[in-house]
Order: sequence, then C-alpha cells, then structure tokens
Amino acid sequence: MLVEPELIEKARSGDAAAFNQMVLAYRKRILGTISRLIGHPEDVEDVGQEVFVRLYYSLDQLRAPEVFEPWLYRLTVNAAYDYLRRSKRRNESRMSDVSEQQVSRADSLAGGRQDAEDREKGRVREFMDALFRHVSEEDRLLLTLKEVEGLSLKELEKVYNVNENALKVRLFRARQRILKAYNSAKTDGSL
Repeated sequence: MLVEPELIEKARSGDAAAFNQMVLAYRKRILGTISRLIGHPEDVEDVGQEVFVRLYYSLDQLRAPEVFEPWLYRLTVNAAYDYLRRSKRRNESRMSDVSEQQVSRADSLAGGRQDAEDREKGRVREFMDALFRHVSEEDRLLLTLKEVEGLSLKELEKVYNVNENALKVRLFRARQRILKAYNSAKTDGSL
C-alpha cells in the first residue's frame, strides 16, 4: 500500500491534509490506469478528477483501511466505465482518434523528432489499442488490471466482488478471446 492505514483513517475523519497526501500518493497510478482503460489521453485528467471526487465523498463508506487499494481501483474502473458509456453515446470523432503513428509522421514532417524509444512505445501502444478494439470493454478492463497494472488475484477479487475461481475463469476466457482476436486480425491483415 502506498499510504499508511493511519493516514487513511485521518482522511476518513475529515482531515483535508491527509486526503491530499492520499491523492498525491495515488495520482500517478490512477491516471496511468485510466489512460490505459479509456484510450483518450485528453480526458484522463477529467476522469481522474472524477475518481478522486468520488473518493472524497465516499471515503466514510470504506469498511477498513486494508481494503483501500482494491476499493480505489473499483472506483477507478467504475469511472472509466462511466466515461466509456458516455463517449459511446456521443459517438464523437476527435483529433485524438488519429493514431500515434500518424501523429509521429506529422511531427517528423514538421521538423520535430522523437527518439527511438518513444516511437517503439507508440507502436506497442498502438498495437495493443488495435488488439483491444477486437475484444469487449469487460475483457479489456480485466486484462489491463491484471496484466498491465499487475493486480493480484486477491486484489481483483475485491475489485470484481467474485471468488478466485470465477476470476480465473474470466481471465482464461478473456485471454482466449484476445488470442483469437490477435490470430484473426493477423490473418486478415488488420493488425
């Protein structure tokens, strides 16, 4: 855990400074998770702010400091789901929908240069985004939390409120679906 249970207790009892310390401790991790879940970098800060507002108003509902992190991840996943539902309804096209590779080309033409590591990260991110477009939001969120964020099965149990065996089945099926999507996209050339 990034913060001590005592700090969580102080924040629960209304200590604003303690709450600010918690936000600072978890901000980078939560924003990174949101970024991987929603795929729109320009909205990450807004969704992150929504997570911390929800945290502020619901902190008194936390049963025990020991379950804080899974609970915070659940708030994060819920906020990401809400964002995805809202953006689906709007069905808007944005400049951010342009692939990172296209942006990189435009930057190169404009004289800007990115180093090789940034380009490689962009290609990997673009590949993963393309692959995730072939599976459901539920699969994408579960695989992101497990494989990218590195949450353990115990932590995921608390986030999803299911037992470990059900979670293992969900993970297995999600991995099978993404593998199937990868194989089919590879054969038809869409990746």
